[in-house]
This record gives sequence, C-alpha cells and structure tokens, in this order.
Amino acid sequence: MRHLSVDIETYSSVDIKKAGLFKYVQSPDFQILLFAYSVDYGQTQIVDLAQGEIIPNDIVWALQDENFIKHAYNAPFEWYCLNKFYYSPLHQWQCTMFHGLYCGYPAGLAAVGEALGLSQDKKKMGIGSALIKIFCVPCKPTAKNGFRTRTLPHHEPEKWQLFKSYCVRDVVTEMTVDLKLQSFPVPPKEQYLWCLDQIINSGGVMVDQDLIAGSLECNEIITAELLNEAVSISGLENPKSVKQLSEWLTNETGEEIENLQKGTVKKLIDKVDSDTAKRMLEIRQELSKTSVKKYNAMREAVCADSRVRGLLQFYGANRTGRWAGRLVQVQNLPRNYLETLSHARDCVKDKNINALKVIYGNIPDTLSQLIRTAFIPAPGNAFAVADFSAIEARVIAWLAQEQWRLEVFATHGKIYEASASQMFGVPLEKIKKGNPEYDLRQKGKIAELALGYQGGAGALKSMDNKNELNEEELPEIVKRWRAANKRIVDLWYTLENAALQAVKTGQPVGVRGLIFARELDSRNGQDFLTITLPSGRKLFYVKPHLGLNSWGKEAIFYYGLDQDTKKWTQLQTYGGKIVENCIQAIARDCLAESLIRLYAAGYKVVMHVHDECIAEVPEHSEAALEDMIKIMCEPMPWAPDLLLKADGFVTKFYKKE
Repeated sequence: MRHLSVDIETYSSVDIKKAGLFKYVQSPDFQILLFAYSVDYGQTQIVDLAQGEIIPNDIVWALQDENFIKHAYNAPFEWYCLNKFYYSPLHQWQCTMFHGLYCGYPAGLAAVGEALGLSQDKKKMGIGSALIKIFCVPCKPTAKNGFRTRTLPHHEPEKWQLFKSYCVRDVVTEMTVDLKLQSFPVPPKEQYLWCLDQIINSGGVMVDQDLIAGSLECNEIITAELLNEAVSISGLENPKSVKQLSEWLTNETGEEIENLQKGTVKKLIDKVDSDTAKRMLEIRQELSKTSVKKYNAMREAVCADSRVRGLLQFYGANRTGRWAGRLVQVQNLPRNYLETLSHARDCVKDKNINALKVIYGNIPDTLSQLIRTAFIPAPGNAFAVADFSAIEARVIAWLAQEQWRLEVFATHGKIYEASASQMFGVPLEKIKKGNPEYDLRQKGKIAELALGYQGGAGALKSMDNKNELNEEELPEIVKRWRAANKRIVDLWYTLENAALQAVKTGQPVGVRGLIFARELDSRNGQDFLTITLPSGRKLFYVKPHLGLNSWGKEAIFYYGLDQDTKKWTQLQTYGGKIVENCIQAIARDCLAESLIRLYAAGYKVVMHVHDECIAEVPEHSEAALEDMIKIMCEPMPWAPDLLLKADGFVTKFYKKE
C-alpha cells in the first residue's frame, strides 16, 4: 500500500468549538484554504487554494484510490472537509490521533509530539492558534481594518507565508508520530470500529427544536423571577454572587457559611431555622441547575435538517478505549424522574409557565429532567433503547470466577440484594423494600459500586451521595465485602503481580485470559507495558518502570495524562486500578461488538450512551427492540461463557426508563 499524509486549513463563519465539525463544514461560506500533503512519507508539498492554486490531478485521484492509505491527525476533520469538494472513501482513511490514543498517548498533535519527545523541527509550531484566529474565523470590522469581516492572504502576506509553513509542519509532525508508532498498529477490528463511529457521528440524531426554544424561554422567565425574588428578600445587588450571598446568609443565620456547593446548600436547607434564609438557599439551588447549557449546546450544534452530529469521541477515554461525549456531552445527561414527561414537554413547548409551576413546582429542575427528551427520532420512527444490565459487575464476576456472583447473574440478577445477603448473612428474600432489612440493600448497593476496584472507606464515603452510611461502620462494610468476594480480592493481587513480573523480567505473563507483556521498539524509542484483552485489543502503559509507592512497597509507574491537571506526567498504578482498566475495557469491547452486529443487521444506531444503544426504528417496532436485545446478548466470540443481559424500551423521545 502507498501512503498519502494530509493536513488542511479551512475557513467557516460557524464556530467549530460550539457547533462541531459537521455544522462548520455545512456552512455555505466553508472553504479549504491550504492543502498540505506528502506521498509515501516524502517531502511535504503545499497547495495554496485560497490564492488560486489547485490540487494536482494525481493527488485528487490518490484521495479516492484504494491503493493509497490516507493519513491525518484527527482524520474525521480532513475526511469530512475534503468530501465536500472531492471524493475520498471513509474506509481508506486512518487517524493518527486515534493511533496515538490507542497506544496510550494524549490527544492533540502538540501534546503527543511533546510526550513522544520529538525534536524541535518535528514538533507542531506553537504559533498555530494565533494564525488560525487570523485567517480561519471571521474578524471584527473596525476602522483600522477597513471594516472587513475576514482576513485574506493579501491582508497579511507575511503571516500567510508563516501559516503555510505551519500547515506543512503539521504534516511532518503527523508523519513522525505515525512512524514512531508503526510497530504497534491498530487492530483491524478497531479500525473498522473507528469507521463505524464516523458513520454514527455523521448521521447524527434529531433534536426537538420547539422543546429547546421553549426551555430556553421558560428558563429566561423563571430566572428573572427568581432573581427578582432574591433581591426583594435580601436586598443584594447580585444574589448569584457566592461572596455576597455567603455574607448575607452568615448575618441572617449567625453561622459561618463555608461554601455554597451543591451538597452544602442541600444540608443548609434542612438545617436553617430562618424562613428567609431557607428560601434564599432554595432559590440558589434552583438557579444552579445547568439545564440551559445543554439546551444552548444543542441549539448551537443543530444542523439545517434538525440533527445534531459529532456527539461521540472515539477512544475518548484512551486508557480503556471507551467513548467520550462531545458538544452536548450525552455521557453526562441529568436523569429524569417525572412520571408525566410528555405533558411536561408540551407545557414547555407551549411556554406555559403557570402550568409548570402548578404541576411541577421547580421549573429549572423540570427543564433539567427534560434534556434527554430533546433527542427525538425522525418522523415516522421511534427510538429503540437497549441497555446492558450491570455489565461491569458481570464482567468482574466472570474474570474473577466469583462463583456466587456468577450464579446470581445466571438466575435472578439481583446483585445488590445478593451482595448484602452474602455480607450480612441475611436471607436474600428478606432484603427488599418495605422490610426492616431494606437498609442492607442500600449498603449492598453502595458497596458494589465503591469496592470492586480495591476501594476502601474513602471510596464508600464518596459513593454515599445521600449520607446513608455511618462513618464508624465503613471499615466493617469494606471488611465484609472483601470477605464475601475473595476471588475478586485475589484478582487485584494476581493482576498486579503479573504486571510487576512483566515489567521486571520483560517476559510475557498470562493470567485469567489476559496477557501482560513488555513491548519495545528501541529504534523509535517506544517502551510499553501492554495488556492483551480477551478480544485481542491491547491496553498500553507508556514507559513503565518500577519504584516505591507512598507505603514503601514496590509499584508500577508509567507516563500518562493526569486527569486532574491534564498534564503528561508520571503516574502510578496498582492491582485495583489495573482490574478497573481491564473490566471497563472488556465491557467496552462488549458494546463495540454489539455496535458492529447491530450495524450489520441493518439497525441505524444514532448514538450510544455508556452501555446503552439508541437506534431509530419504524414506529411500533417492539419486535425490533427484542431483536436488538437478542443481538446484544449473543455470546462474545472471545468470551463465550460471559453471561450478558440487556433490557430496553421503545419511545417517542429519549429518556431514562
């Protein structure tokens, strides 16, 4: 195969950060300004399309020639932009950003170049953002710039030449990254999944623009009312100011207010005696809902056909390969609890504030619960929503071979009740709502969610959002859970020892269907600890080495992206974290396999959220839902004894059942 490496610079009046790639390209004024390319990793050429140059015919042909693999960093951008004017089949493209993410490196060409330690002449040029701001987005008309709304090459000729150099350098950097990682290729199935992800993203999902408009207007009205009420109660100039409100509450209650975070406000409402202070806190609580941000995001991103595209980022969680949300952040939508969602939607679309107040009370909360329902199927269709049940709990039981858990999943599936039964020695049938032992179910649930990956009392406390556990009992719950799950506890230490041995000796270690290995490419400076999953996909840990942890125990360190600082730095891992990575990765592979099967069966998946697939199907398609569930529950070819279960429903708008 031959190779064509590409980078382009473009112009559009649409803000790509707010609206996303697809609406950006669909703008009538969208234009490709520069086209830089290299054939077979040779010298990079630049075509100045903005100044009348044209792409050579042989390169135009190469864009569609199946004998050429097309490479780009964040290839969905180049693929979609170029296909507005040229023809270049999706399956011929490979994304170097995805390749880097697969190998454990960070997203962003500058970031991956830094992490790989590229030389200065191979790194991305730092001036790019400033040049993009000059040439790629509209400018504010002023007397100084002759009241123009756009900067063209002849307005800034020196900077334009620098911009061309920047575009060329991006191709050089992309090729260097690609070559550095060539010994660790993306598996064919993952490449196919990347293509499928582009198909899902480019198809998009329809949104109810009447609901979005109604929600924004209702929010504006109720926000003004709440602020006016807050001013009349407190006399504050700005009741939304944390400083002003904290001082006022301190004076009103006689107690020092430490902060106005969500949890603190909730506790204070139950605690304070002053009716005026309580009402101010309630107003603060109502105003703090983030509902409008997601409605605004939908309005910004919706295309002319009422569909929002580009909601998912493939390999967004690069340690496990799970998807991440973009634009509207569908992986982080508020839950809905209202029983009359359809009526609430109608009230919002009619902008019937009075009805919303009388029936639902808290309007910001109602708007927040309706966010999911803004996603709707195309006319004549419904959504079939199918969701894996307790997928991580099933996978960890399978990998650890925790027998009692496997029996639970082979029968009734009530893992929270069964866990409490095992922990406290109470018969399963007694642990249910309405019985005095119901609190044991809650303990079982919190323990299940907090302790599977070597969490302790701190993890229980973090997971106990409703403060249902006493701090004194936390160590005992940890002890009981671990005693009831000896094989899972053993799994933590088994995987940690396998990883330590692989890093220490350089020899592969097989355990529980996983293969731990030290993989090197000294010529390109690559050194990884890899874990081969049952699916054949690998997890990568960059530059692994041994050191002492804070307890003075030998531990594995590697380089990765710190989730708090977002910086590339040395990180430490341990048994529970390795188990978590593997379990979440295997669960992700179950979803990926299901997406491939559903696509092959002809289902139009419009999006997927965590372990849930949402497909557009013809109305009244209960049979389609049953078929989807059957497809998702079919045994995985690489884990035929992994017991999977899915459930679902058919709906006229997206919701949490």
